Formats: sequence, C-alpha cells, structure tokens
Amino acid sequence: MDWSLIGILLLMGAGGGFSAGLLGIGGGMVLVPFITMIFTAKGFPPQLVVHMAIATSLATIMFTSLSSVRAHHKHGAVQWRIVALLAPGILVGSWIGPWIGKQMNTTALSLLFAAFVTFSAAQMILNKKPKPGRELPGTPGMFAAGGVIGVVAGLVGAGGGFISVPFMAWCNVRIHQAVATSAALGFPIALSGTLSNIYYGWSEPGLPQYSLGFIYLPALAVIVAASVAMAPLGARTAHKMDVAALKRTFAVVLFGLAGYMLYHAFA
Repeated sequence: MDWSLIGILLLMGAGGGFSAGLLGIGGGMVLVPFITMIFTAKGFPPQLVVHMAIATSLATIMFTSLSSVRAHHKHGAVQWRIVALLAPGILVGSWIGPWIGKQMNTTALSLLFAAFVTFSAAQMILNKKPKPGRELPGTPGMFAAGGVIGVVAGLVGAGGGFISVPFMAWCNVRIHQAVATSAALGFPIALSGTLSNIYYGWSEPGLPQYSLGFIYLPALAVIVAASVAMAPLGARTAHKMDVAALKRTFAVVLFGLAGYMLYHAFA
C-alpha cells in the first residue's frame, strides 16, 4: 500500500473508532462503504469486494470494542450481567450471519447493507426512543435477542448497536448504560463473525494476497491502529455531551454512504 492509501485508512479508522465509542455502533456502517471504495479502486474481484469490506470492518470491531469498553467501564456504565445473558446468542448469530452473506451475491449484499444503513440513519434523525415497556426477558428470550443481534451484525459488518441499544432501552435500561453495554457486546459479535469469515472465506478462489479468509490484513492493521486510539475519546465524549445534534449530522453522512452502496449494487 502506498502512503496516500495508508493515510486514507488511518482517517477511516479514526472516524470509525470515535463513532464506535461515542454512539456504541461499532463503526462498521462508516467503514464498510469506504473500504468498498478502496477495494474497488485496488481492482479486487468485484464479486468479493463487499464480502471482504464487511469482513474486514467486522474484524476491526474486535479491537475497537475493547478500547472503547474500557472507557465506558471506568464510568461504571457497562451492565455485565446483560452482556453475559446476550453473549451466547450473539456468538451463535454472528457465526451464522457471514454464512448467510456468503450465499448472497455482491448486489444483494450491497442492497442489504444500504437498507440497514438507511434504517439506522432514519432512526438517528427521528431520535425516537422506544418507551420503556418491560423488563429484560429471561435467559431463553435473551438468547433469542442475542441471536437476532448477532445475525444482523455478522451480515452487515457492524457492532449491532442499532438493534441492541433500542432493545435495552425498551427493557428499561438507561440509555448511557445501553450504549456502554452495546460497546461491550461488540467484542463477541466481532470475534465470532471474524472466525466465521475466515472459515467460510478460506478456500474462496480469487482472494488477493495477504487475505485471511475474507479479511484483508493490511487494511485491518492500519484501520485498527487509528480506531483503537480514537475509541476511548468517543466513549469519554459520550458521557460529557448530548449527542442528539451530532447524531443528526452523522445520519446525513450515513444516507450518503447508503446511496453509494446502492450505486455499487447496480454499477
């Protein structure tokens, strides 16, 4: 990789890491479209570009989540009991998600990602918080909820925050605690999803050099270097400010990224 490309990846990692810590979203919704652009420009096989972008983005969350959760834990905001209850279903769902993704072609996967990002951006702009209507379900219900979160996150290469945070808020978990707990859930999502992407991509023909399954290691290394440094800053910021206005601005960016993925689907 040349220095200009390294610089772009560092900026992407910084933005993804900060947003992961600030909003508990894992950074994947930002990273996947930009990684797709870069892999397309580098001439990677078109049928693999989106699969590799999602897999590489998901792998970065393993490191970003550990970095951001430390900052959230210092504020006592992570609800570790909830993490323990959701994690088993998440591990199963995050393994299944990449397998489902492998069965889809680039067009279908791009459309799915664009739909997910559009929904997430609309959720940000409307800022509609679910009314706390119940308590957390029992162990079977938490396993099922974790499975849904894991499947979606594994499919789109994100940390699952736009499902887990509203779910926890609906179950009477305070919003700052929900965001912090979502950041902690990013690690089991990314761990299982990354192993799945390595396994299902291992024998895929046409992968570029320095790939580990669907994961492109040089991009992963550069992005992680920046994202790990910025995630704690985002987490600290989340505890100091009302992020509603920032969310609306971020949503506009997401709409643009969703538009790019739609363009990529039919290009």
